[in-house]
Amino acid sequence: MAAALTTTPHKRRIRYRGTHPRRFEEKYKEHDPARYAADVRKIIESGKTPAGTHRPICVREILEVLAPQPGQVAVDATLGYGGHALEILRAILPGGRLYGLDVDPVELPKTEARLHAAGIPAEALIVRRTNFAGLPQLLAAEDLPGVDIILADLGLSSMQIDNPARGFTFKLEGPLDLRMNPQRGRPASALLAALDETALVQLLTENADEPHARSIAQAILRVQARTPIATTTALAAAVRSAFPAASGERSREQIDSSVRRVFQALRIAVNDEFSALETFLRYLPSCLNPGGRVAVLTFHSGEDRRVKKAFQAGERDGVYARIAHEVIRPAQEEIRSNPRASSAKLRWAVKA
Repeated sequence: MAAALTTTPHKRRIRYRGTHPRRFEEKYKEHDPARYAADVRKIIESGKTPAGTHRPICVREILEVLAPQPGQVAVDATLGYGGHALEILRAILPGGRLYGLDVDPVELPKTEARLHAAGIPAEALIVRRTNFAGLPQLLAAEDLPGVDIILADLGLSSMQIDNPARGFTFKLEGPLDLRMNPQRGRPASALLAALDETALVQLLTENADEPHARSIAQAILRVQARTPIATTTALAAAVRSAFPAASGERSREQIDSSVRRVFQALRIAVNDEFSALETFLRYLPSCLNPGGRVAVLTFHSGEDRRVKKAFQAGERDGVYARIAHEVIRPAQEEIRSNPRASSAKLRWAVKA
Protein backbone atom coordinates (compact mmCIF):
# COMPACT_ATOMS: atom_id res chain seq x y z
CA MET A 1 0.00 0.00 0.00
CA ALA A 2 1.51 3.33 -1.02
CA ALA A 3 2.40 5.71 1.79
CA ALA A 4 0.13 8.72 2.13
CA LEU A 5 1.62 11.91 0.75
CA THR A 6 1.90 14.89 3.09
CA THR A 7 1.84 18.39 1.70
CA THR A 8 2.55 21.71 3.32
CA PRO A 9 -0.50 23.95 3.09
CA HIS A 10 0.02 27.00 0.89
CA LYS A 11 0.53 30.17 2.90
CA ARG A 12 -0.87 33.27 1.25
CA ARG A 13 1.09 36.48 1.52
CA ILE A 14 -0.17 39.22 3.80
CA ARG A 15 -2.80 41.42 2.17
CA TYR A 16 -2.95 45.15 2.70
CA ARG A 17 -5.16 48.00 1.60
CA GLY A 18 -4.11 50.30 -1.21
CA THR A 19 -1.02 50.01 -3.38
CA HIS A 20 1.66 50.14 -0.68
CA PRO A 21 1.99 48.30 2.66
CA ARG A 22 1.80 50.53 5.73
CA ARG A 23 1.97 48.23 8.71
CA PHE A 24 5.34 46.77 9.72
CA GLU A 25 4.08 43.19 9.35
CA GLU A 26 2.80 43.84 5.81
CA LYS A 27 6.18 44.87 4.41
CA TYR A 28 7.13 41.30 3.54
CA LYS A 29 9.38 42.30 0.65
CA GLU A 30 11.49 44.53 2.88
CA HIS A 31 11.80 41.75 5.46
CA ASP A 32 13.23 39.41 2.82
CA PRO A 33 16.01 41.39 1.06
CA ALA A 34 17.58 38.26 -0.41
CA ARG A 35 14.40 37.39 -2.30
CA TYR A 36 13.28 40.92 -3.19
CA ALA A 37 16.66 42.57 -3.81
CA ALA A 38 15.38 44.92 -6.53
CA ASP A 39 12.53 46.23 -4.35
CA VAL A 40 14.87 46.74 -1.40
CA ARG A 41 17.39 48.56 -3.60
CA LYS A 42 14.71 51.02 -4.71
CA ILE A 43 13.81 51.75 -1.08
CA ILE A 44 17.45 52.39 -0.18
CA GLU A 45 17.97 54.61 -3.23
CA SER A 46 15.00 56.72 -2.09
CA GLY A 47 16.85 57.51 1.15
CA LYS A 48 14.89 55.12 3.37
CA THR A 49 15.79 52.04 5.38
CA PRO A 50 13.83 48.88 4.53
CA ALA A 51 11.66 47.65 7.40
CA GLY A 52 13.29 45.04 9.60
CA THR A 53 16.80 45.94 8.42
CA HIS A 54 19.54 48.39 9.39
CA ARG A 55 22.05 50.37 7.38
CA PRO A 56 25.42 50.66 9.15
CA ILE A 57 26.72 54.20 9.53
CA CYS A 58 30.25 55.53 8.90
CA VAL A 59 31.48 52.13 7.65
CA ARG A 60 34.32 53.62 5.59
CA GLU A 61 35.40 55.94 8.40
CA ILE A 62 35.29 53.15 11.00
CA LEU A 63 37.39 50.83 8.85
CA GLU A 64 39.92 53.62 8.32
CA VAL A 65 40.41 54.32 12.04
CA LEU A 66 40.32 50.69 13.17
CA ALA A 67 42.53 49.47 10.30
CA PRO A 68 41.61 45.77 10.75
CA GLN A 69 44.20 43.24 9.59
CA PRO A 70 44.06 39.47 8.89
CA GLY A 71 44.47 37.38 12.02
CA GLN A 72 43.36 40.04 14.50
CA VAL A 73 40.83 39.57 17.29
CA ALA A 74 37.97 42.08 17.29
CA VAL A 75 34.93 42.90 19.40
CA ASP A 76 31.73 44.44 18.08
CA ALA A 77 30.31 45.48 21.43
CA THR A 78 26.89 46.35 19.97
CA LEU A 79 26.36 43.81 17.20
CA GLY A 80 22.89 44.98 16.11
CA TYR A 81 22.14 44.03 12.49
CA GLY A 82 25.77 43.05 11.93
CA GLY A 83 26.66 45.49 9.14
CA HIS A 84 29.85 46.78 10.77
CA ALA A 85 30.78 43.30 12.00
CA LEU A 86 30.55 41.83 8.50
CA GLU A 87 33.02 44.36 7.08
CA ILE A 88 35.43 43.92 10.00
CA LEU A 89 35.25 40.13 9.65
CA ARG A 90 36.02 40.33 5.95
CA ALA A 91 39.14 42.37 6.81
CA ILE A 92 40.45 40.14 9.63
CA LEU A 93 39.96 36.86 7.77
CA PRO A 94 41.70 34.54 7.31
CA GLY A 95 42.77 33.71 10.83
CA GLY A 96 40.90 36.41 12.71
CA ARG A 97 37.80 36.21 14.84
CA LEU A 98 35.17 38.58 16.12
CA TYR A 99 33.16 38.55 19.33
CA GLY A 100 29.70 40.00 18.77
CA LEU A 101 27.89 41.32 21.86
CA ASP A 102 24.27 42.42 22.13
CA VAL A 103 21.53 42.35 24.76
CA ASP A 104 18.63 42.03 22.32
CA PRO A 105 17.28 38.44 22.45
CA VAL A 106 14.92 39.12 19.53
CA GLU A 107 17.46 40.30 16.95
CA LEU A 108 20.67 38.57 18.05
CA PRO A 109 19.86 35.07 16.66
CA LYS A 110 18.76 36.63 13.37
CA THR A 111 22.03 38.53 13.05
CA GLU A 112 24.15 35.48 13.84
CA ALA A 113 22.33 33.46 11.17
CA ARG A 114 22.61 36.35 8.68
CA LEU A 115 26.40 36.62 9.13
CA HIS A 116 26.93 32.90 8.71
CA ALA A 117 24.71 32.97 5.60
CA ALA A 118 27.04 35.68 4.23
CA GLY A 119 29.89 33.19 4.32
CA ILE A 120 31.43 33.89 7.74
CA PRO A 121 32.79 30.59 9.13
CA ALA A 122 31.51 29.41 12.51
CA GLU A 123 34.93 29.61 14.19
CA ALA A 124 35.38 33.26 13.17
CA LEU A 125 32.24 34.57 14.87
CA ILE A 126 31.50 34.15 18.58
CA VAL A 127 28.17 35.68 19.61
CA ARG A 128 27.30 36.45 23.23
CA ARG A 129 24.09 37.95 24.64
CA THR A 130 25.49 40.46 27.09
CA ASN A 131 25.78 44.20 27.66
CA PHE A 132 29.06 45.75 26.55
CA ALA A 133 29.64 46.88 30.14
CA GLY A 134 30.45 43.22 30.84
CA LEU A 135 33.28 43.07 28.28
CA PRO A 136 36.06 42.49 30.87
CA GLN A 137 34.20 39.49 32.30
CA LEU A 138 33.66 38.07 28.81
CA LEU A 139 37.34 38.36 27.90
CA ALA A 140 38.31 36.73 31.20
CA ALA A 141 35.93 33.85 30.51
CA GLU A 142 37.48 33.46 27.04
CA ASP A 143 41.00 33.59 28.54
CA LEU A 144 41.86 36.66 26.47
CA PRO A 145 44.19 39.26 28.02
CA GLY A 146 43.10 41.76 25.38
CA VAL A 147 41.89 42.27 21.80
CA ASP A 148 43.13 44.27 18.84
CA ILE A 149 39.90 46.04 17.84
CA ILE A 150 36.80 47.22 19.69
CA LEU A 151 33.80 48.92 18.11
CA ALA A 152 30.78 50.29 19.95
CA ASP A 153 27.89 51.74 17.93
CA LEU A 154 25.59 53.32 20.52
CA GLY A 155 22.76 54.03 18.11
CA LEU A 156 19.40 52.33 18.16
CA SER A 157 19.09 49.82 15.32
CA SER A 158 16.54 50.54 12.62
CA MET A 159 14.91 47.12 12.95
CA GLN A 160 14.16 48.01 16.58
CA ILE A 161 12.83 51.45 15.70
CA ASP A 162 10.61 50.21 12.88
CA ASN A 163 8.91 47.38 14.76
CA PRO A 164 5.97 48.92 16.68
CA ALA A 165 5.82 45.89 18.98
CA ARG A 166 9.15 47.00 20.51
CA GLY A 167 7.73 50.40 21.50
CA PHE A 168 10.62 52.50 20.14
CA THR A 169 8.68 54.55 17.58
CA PHE A 170 5.95 57.12 18.10
CA LYS A 171 4.80 56.95 14.48
CA LEU A 172 2.89 53.70 14.96
CA GLU A 173 0.94 52.49 17.96
CA GLY A 174 2.58 49.91 20.17
CA PRO A 175 3.26 49.22 23.84
CA LEU A 176 5.35 51.89 25.55
CA ASP A 177 8.24 49.53 26.23
CA LEU A 178 11.62 50.83 24.98
CA ARG A 179 13.65 47.96 26.50
CA MET A 180 16.58 46.63 24.49
CA ASN A 181 16.00 43.33 26.25
CA PRO A 182 12.24 42.94 26.74
CA GLN A 183 12.90 40.06 29.12
CA ARG A 184 14.56 42.25 31.76
CA GLY A 185 13.67 45.36 33.75
CA ARG A 186 10.50 47.39 33.58
CA PRO A 187 9.01 49.01 30.48
CA ALA A 188 8.92 52.76 29.95
CA SER A 189 5.22 52.88 30.83
CA ALA A 190 6.01 51.61 34.35
CA LEU A 191 8.90 54.04 34.76
CA LEU A 192 6.74 56.95 33.61
CA ALA A 193 4.01 56.05 36.10
CA ALA A 194 6.52 56.25 38.96
CA LEU A 195 7.93 59.73 38.17
CA ASP A 196 6.83 63.01 39.71
CA GLU A 197 7.30 66.36 37.98
CA THR A 198 10.76 67.09 39.40
CA ALA A 199 12.11 63.67 38.46
CA LEU A 200 10.59 63.78 34.97
CA VAL A 201 11.98 67.26 34.26
CA GLN A 202 15.42 66.09 35.39
CA LEU A 203 15.21 62.98 33.20
CA LEU A 204 14.20 64.97 30.08
CA THR A 205 16.93 67.53 30.70
CA GLU A 206 19.81 65.18 31.48
CA ASN A 207 19.00 62.41 29.00
CA ALA A 208 17.80 64.45 26.03
CA ASP A 209 18.71 68.14 26.51
CA GLU A 210 15.02 68.94 26.02
CA PRO A 211 14.59 72.76 26.22
CA HIS A 212 10.88 72.50 27.07
CA ALA A 213 11.31 69.84 29.74
CA ARG A 214 9.06 71.42 32.39
CA SER A 215 6.07 72.19 30.16
CA ILE A 216 6.31 68.73 28.58
CA ALA A 217 6.57 67.04 31.97
CA GLN A 218 3.49 68.92 33.19
CA ALA A 219 1.53 67.96 30.06
CA ILE A 220 2.51 64.28 30.41
CA LEU A 221 1.52 64.19 34.07
CA ARG A 222 -1.84 65.85 33.34
CA VAL A 223 -2.65 63.08 30.86
CA GLN A 224 -1.23 60.41 33.18
CA ALA A 225 -3.52 61.59 36.00
CA ARG A 226 -6.58 60.91 33.82
CA THR A 227 -5.47 57.71 32.07
CA PRO A 228 -2.20 55.80 32.50
CA ILE A 229 0.00 56.25 29.42
CA ALA A 230 0.59 52.73 28.11
CA THR A 231 1.17 53.18 24.36
CA THR A 232 3.64 55.00 22.14
CA THR A 233 0.96 57.08 20.43
CA ALA A 234 -0.56 58.08 23.78
CA LEU A 235 2.82 59.41 24.95
CA ALA A 236 3.36 61.26 21.67
CA ALA A 237 -0.08 62.89 22.01
CA ALA A 238 0.68 63.89 25.59
CA VAL A 239 3.92 65.59 24.53
CA ARG A 240 2.19 67.41 21.68
CA SER A 241 -0.46 68.68 24.10
CA ALA A 242 2.25 70.81 25.71
CA PHE A 243 2.27 72.92 22.54
CA PRO A 244 -1.25 74.18 21.73
CA ALA A 245 -1.76 74.49 17.99
CA ALA A 246 -3.38 77.89 18.41
CA SER A 247 -0.18 79.40 19.82
CA GLY A 248 1.78 78.81 16.61
CA GLU A 249 5.03 79.07 18.56
CA ARG A 250 6.53 75.82 17.24
CA SER A 251 6.31 74.05 13.90
CA ARG A 252 5.18 70.45 13.54
CA GLU A 253 8.78 69.44 12.83
CA GLN A 254 9.99 71.12 16.03
CA ILE A 255 7.27 69.43 18.07
CA ASP A 256 8.15 66.05 16.55
CA SER A 257 11.77 66.68 17.58
CA SER A 258 10.60 67.13 21.17
CA VAL A 259 8.62 63.89 20.93
CA ARG A 260 11.76 62.08 19.74
CA ARG A 261 13.79 63.52 22.60
CA VAL A 262 11.20 62.38 25.15
CA PHE A 263 11.34 58.84 23.75
CA GLN A 264 15.13 59.02 23.75
CA ALA A 265 15.24 60.18 27.37
CA LEU A 266 12.98 57.38 28.54
CA ARG A 267 14.89 54.76 26.51
CA ILE A 268 18.19 55.84 28.05
CA ALA A 269 16.68 55.61 31.53
CA VAL A 270 14.89 52.28 30.98
CA ASN A 271 18.08 50.63 29.70
CA ASP A 272 20.44 52.45 32.11
CA GLU A 273 22.51 53.38 29.06
CA PHE A 274 24.71 56.11 30.55
CA SER A 275 25.75 53.91 33.46
CA ALA A 276 26.60 51.05 31.10
CA LEU A 277 28.61 53.41 28.86
CA GLU A 278 30.58 54.81 31.81
CA THR A 279 31.43 51.29 32.98
CA PHE A 280 32.48 50.31 29.46
CA LEU A 281 34.73 53.37 29.10
CA ARG A 282 36.29 52.84 32.55
CA TYR A 283 37.49 49.31 31.77
CA LEU A 284 38.01 49.78 28.02
CA PRO A 285 41.83 50.31 28.11
CA SER A 286 42.38 47.05 30.00
CA CYS A 287 40.49 45.19 27.25
CA LEU A 288 42.84 46.35 24.47
CA ASN A 289 46.20 44.92 23.49
CA PRO A 290 49.10 47.41 23.18
CA GLY A 291 48.48 49.29 19.94
CA GLY A 292 44.86 48.15 19.95
CA ARG A 293 42.25 50.47 18.50
CA VAL A 294 38.75 51.46 19.62
CA ALA A 295 36.03 53.38 17.80
CA VAL A 296 32.81 54.62 19.40
CA LEU A 297 29.87 55.91 17.38
CA THR A 298 27.46 58.12 19.36
CA PHE A 299 24.13 59.76 18.56
CA HIS A 300 23.52 61.96 21.60
CA SER A 301 25.49 64.80 23.20
CA GLY A 302 25.51 63.03 26.57
CA GLU A 303 27.10 59.95 25.01
CA ASP A 304 29.65 61.92 23.00
CA ARG A 305 30.59 64.03 26.03
CA ARG A 306 31.34 60.91 28.10
CA VAL A 307 33.41 59.32 25.32
CA LYS A 308 35.35 62.53 24.68
CA LYS A 309 36.24 63.03 28.35
CA ALA A 310 37.25 59.38 28.83
CA PHE A 311 39.56 59.46 25.81
CA GLN A 312 41.08 62.80 26.85
CA ALA A 313 41.74 61.50 30.36
CA GLY A 314 43.29 58.34 28.92
CA GLU A 315 45.62 60.36 26.72
CA ARG A 316 46.69 62.57 29.66
CA ASP A 317 47.41 59.49 31.77
CA GLY A 318 49.41 57.83 29.01
CA VAL A 319 46.89 55.01 28.61
CA TYR A 320 46.11 56.03 25.03
CA ALA A 321 48.93 56.92 22.64
CA ARG A 322 46.60 58.80 20.29
CA ILE A 323 42.96 59.89 20.27
CA ALA A 324 40.60 61.73 17.95
CA HIS A 325 40.83 65.41 18.92
CA GLU A 326 38.15 66.27 16.39
CA VAL A 327 34.92 64.36 16.02
CA ILE A 328 34.34 62.55 12.72
CA ARG A 329 30.91 62.96 11.13
CA PRO A 330 29.25 61.09 8.26
CA ALA A 331 29.79 62.49 4.79
CA GLN A 332 26.97 64.58 3.35
CA GLU A 333 26.26 62.00 0.67
CA GLU A 334 25.72 59.37 3.37
CA ILE A 335 23.34 61.65 5.26
CA ARG A 336 21.39 62.32 2.06
CA SER A 337 21.18 58.59 1.41
CA ASN A 338 20.44 57.67 5.03
CA PRO A 339 18.98 60.56 7.10
CA ARG A 340 19.31 58.49 10.30
CA ALA A 341 23.08 59.11 10.07
CA SER A 342 22.71 62.87 10.56
CA SER A 343 23.37 62.93 14.33
CA ALA A 344 26.23 60.40 14.34
CA LYS A 345 29.62 61.30 15.84
CA LEU A 346 32.66 59.05 15.68
CA ARG A 347 35.62 59.13 18.07
CA TRP A 348 38.62 56.80 18.28
CA ALA A 349 41.65 56.00 20.41
CA VAL A 350 44.80 53.87 20.17
CA LYS A 351 46.15 52.02 23.23
CA ALA A 352 49.69 52.93 24.25
